[in-house]
Amino acid sequence: MTSSIPPPKPIALVPELEVADFDRSMHFYVEVLGFVIQYDRPERPFAYLAFGDAHIMIEKGGGWMTGHLERPYGRGINFQIRVPEVKSVSERLAAAGWPVFQDIEDAWYRRGTEHFGARELVVQDPDGYLLRFSQDLGVR
Repeated sequence: MTSSIPPPKPIALVPELEVADFDRSMHFYVEVLGFVIQYDRPERPFAYLAFGDAHIMIEKGGGWMTGHLERPYGRGINFQIRVPEVKSVSERLAAAGWPVFQDIEDAWYRRGTEHFGARELVVQDPDGYLLRFSQDLGVR
């Protein structure tokens, strides 16, 4: 008897971030945060990374530039990444000596008459993109 495993559900949105120093960004995402390399193209340089169900691409010298980049990159945007618990992310950052942008905080967001809770931690990557790690705290 053969068992068939369905293919993974396609990811609907995968941001691709331009980076200034590819090796430094790879170190941050893979070694510091724990992202997993799904595939890469070192000759480009490009990498497709995953952290659980969160996917992201990084590259240096891509062709999708709409203007000159200035630090911090990604002004006005933050990428929320759901995690089972934020403390482990905080511990990885502390062990690497990486500063946080906003330390762990609990936030409650209203949707209609309910409030959804999130324990959050925000960090800037080497280029200044904001990553908001978010742990579900339920509804009240």
